[in-house]
Amino acid sequence: MAGHRKRAVEFVEDRGVGAVAEPCCEVGSTESRETELLDAYSRAVIQVVETVGPAVVSLLIDRGRPEDEEAENGAGSGVVIAPDGYILTNDHLVRDANEIGVTLTDGTVMAARVVGKDPMTDIAVVRAQGSRLPCAALGESSKLRVGQLVIAVGNPYGFQSTVSTGVVSALNRDLRAEDDRLIENVIQHTAPLNPGNSGGPLVDSRGRIVGINTAIIAMAQGIGFAIPANTARLIVSQLLKHGRVRRGFLGISARQRPLTRKMMRFHGLSVDQAVEVLSVDADTPAGKAGIQKGDFIVAANGEPLSGLDDLQHFLAEWPIGEPVALTVLRWTKRREIIAVPVERDEV
Repeated sequence: MAGHRKRAVEFVEDRGVGAVAEPCCEVGSTESRETELLDAYSRAVIQVVETVGPAVVSLLIDRGRPEDEEAENGAGSGVVIAPDGYILTNDHLVRDANEIGVTLTDGTVMAARVVGKDPMTDIAVVRAQGSRLPCAALGESSKLRVGQLVIAVGNPYGFQSTVSTGVVSALNRDLRAEDDRLIENVIQHTAPLNPGNSGGPLVDSRGRIVGINTAIIAMAQGIGFAIPANTARLIVSQLLKHGRVRRGFLGISARQRPLTRKMMRFHGLSVDQAVEVLSVDADTPAGKAGIQKGDFIVAANGEPLSGLDDLQHFLAEWPIGEPVALTVLRWTKRREIIAVPVERDEV
């Protein structure tokens, strides 16, 4: 019996040792999973760089200044969006450009000209004198989520195809540019940017352009801004068609705002976002129509609006001067308000 009792004690002790050893296996398993995640992250970044990198170009801007005013000239980045040489970049880079030089990643240098530019969104299109160029595709920025991985590719300080990674830290920001212009609905992200990154693409893990980097905040780290790809797509189509953006103007300052499920059910809405009016200028189409601060615009001529992008797209395609019915939520009331957009330059 004593022998049996001793073996039983030894067996329990052996199990105790085994029980202590089990977490070691779990630690090893955790480390393995972390390694796999890091490897997957690395592969994603490498694939993006190999896909998008060749389409990112360096821009050298000559504004016709004397040699002793070289600082007045500039350099930045751009991304080829069509093989026949169309390049997406920032308006502030090519503004007042006398000559534009484009350098590809293989060292090829070619001249370019401005096709059109839009100061309000800091977007410009230039065309290089080349063909069959590597290009990248515009993605769907409306599907971005805070925390999502993003990758910036550009040419800071002349170092071509420099890559940095980060995450989306906020959406629908308003950005005050150096010339005091307000750029609405921008993406804030943490991918490190430096002078020269402007005009370069912000891409997702699948290599699709989700934004065009436009600005950094001096003396701050991890705060960069990009114009959403959906905005850029709309601006590009207008610039290629008209050489400028013919923009319907209502006269409101607004932001995208989520709707509660209660509001959606109460008003029978199919969208969970709306355009919240922050301010209204009295002597504008919106002011004259009766739009008020605090209104939620949820549709235009019966077309649901899920945010500012949708409203901007609608106004860009709607004939200027033609009345449009805006569906507005004001407290518990649902109203149809008729406004007549005008071209912005007319105001």
